[in-house]
Amino acid sequence: MRNRKTAAAALILTAALLAGCGSGNTASDTAQDVNGGTVVAVDRSGMDFKVNYDGIQKGNVSSGASVHDPSVLKADGKYYIYGSHMSAASCDDLKTWRFLANGYRASNTVFGQIYSVYDEAFAYAGSPKSLIPTDDAKNGGEHVWAPDVIYNKAMGKYVMYYCTTSTWNASNLCYGISDSPEGPFEWQGALIYSGYDKETIKATDVLSYVDEDYAMKTYFKGNKYRHEDWPNAIDPAVFYDADGKMWLVYGSWSGGIFILQVDESTGKVIHPEADPDNGVDAYYGKKLAGGGHMSMEGPYILWDEQSGYYYLFVSYGGLNRDGGYQIRVYRSEKPDGDYVDMNGKTLQKGVNHSYFGLKLSGNYMLPSLSKAYMATGHNSAIVDDDGRKYIVYHTRFNNGTEQHSPRVHQFIVNAEGWPCMLPYQTQGEKVSGTGYSMEEAAGRYYMIDQGTAISADIAEPVIVYLNADGTAVTEDAEGTWSVTEGSYYMTITIGDRTYSGVFCKMPDEAGTPVMTFSAVGYNESVWGVKYIEGTD
Repeated sequence: MRNRKTAAAALILTAALLAGCGSGNTASDTAQDVNGGTVVAVDRSGMDFKVNYDGIQKGNVSSGASVHDPSVLKADGKYYIYGSHMSAASCDDLKTWRFLANGYRASNTVFGQIYSVYDEAFAYAGSPKSLIPTDDAKNGGEHVWAPDVIYNKAMGKYVMYYCTTSTWNASNLCYGISDSPEGPFEWQGALIYSGYDKETIKATDVLSYVDEDYAMKTYFKGNKYRHEDWPNAIDPAVFYDADGKMWLVYGSWSGGIFILQVDESTGKVIHPEADPDNGVDAYYGKKLAGGGHMSMEGPYILWDEQSGYYYLFVSYGGLNRDGGYQIRVYRSEKPDGDYVDMNGKTLQKGVNHSYFGLKLSGNYMLPSLSKAYMATGHNSAIVDDDGRKYIVYHTRFNNGTEQHSPRVHQFIVNAEGWPCMLPYQTQGEKVSGTGYSMEEAAGRYYMIDQGTAISADIAEPVIVYLNADGTAVTEDAEGTWSVTEGSYYMTITIGDRTYSGVFCKMPDEAGTPVMTFSAVGYNESVWGVKYIEGTD
């Protein structure tokens, strides 16, 4: 049976500290605040802390197309997502997607041109006939994964970056160009190689950028690729920085996440001068995070002019339903780092990475969902024309299968410049420009704490009352909450833990209006959902 984690693990821990050994709550309790003073007694009589969904309509977002590892692009007023296994879809509302292409075939109108240059495109990896054959070669077929598309302003072309891959570290990062976001994308060549041995390295371009002696000492452990220190050349994502320069971030597990600058005039990567003191390799570029084959993949960097930060999104865990797949984010004031989490830490090799990176989303249950979301991850992100920001990801479900579907959630940056992901699929909601009053926001909320664990556990709601007098009350703990006057910014403190976030009215999964909050702290995200009187 699935582990169901009663949410707000941090609150449960705090409650244990507040309650003390052997004590219990009565109708009216007192507690100690973080400075040792006594908080006003809280009267819990009349409060209902039982979690049930009676009277709450359930919904089920029908995305219309199943696209794995969705990378988002907006062009000519339309939204596009491109995914693994040569899939792509488009829509007008960030919700109802329609396939443009799906599957490995020459007739695929977006990706299919690659079959006309099969021997070149799959020479190194990605095919049973490649120099390094696919690990499931006996089944036939190709591996084309995790594309990302950008409009290259200098070239006047849409450029797709993607990978052909054979094993868990033998891959080839490639690119193609098109006059249309709907393709066809014409294969242009290979850019980065990984997973070679001392013989197959000769079929790569590695020795064009580093000498053989350096390569043998640096990239190998015996005869094998030193995968724990160097990247798997997959999961590319390309972006423009604030100064108009182009960058490509890539990597999955293995040696971590790396970044290279892109020559905008050609779309090709720029191999830099080596700078070992700053983690810059002459072939693979600068290392941003990870290593030691820890679970980290799907990097995506978004520049946000409003906050002044670059956000590095990554996914932890295994991508299957039970794998603990989840979205994390780091930030930097420069496109090539350093990228730090809420504790000001970079992610280095050899640590327990569950404690690093702000966890935005994992496995969770919320009111109105027909089943829990699981393995939410491999996201992209976009700042829309009106300034609203979105995270685009795929999710699996607590239904015993590996079925997956794309989802899009708005995120709003909090007062400290950290992304706060709203709880539900976007349906056109707009946060109030004049904010929300204490009276408007107060009420009974279903709250989950995403925690920082990498596991199959599902975050389940507990009930928290945000009272109009500024007190916050769960069944076991007390605290405070506040709204910044004239804004949507909020904070919630339970015990000694304070989270900073935002309020936003939006529809739940069934379209019922709700007030929500999303707040972050200690690399955790907490979400709250209140049914507006008369709608639950």
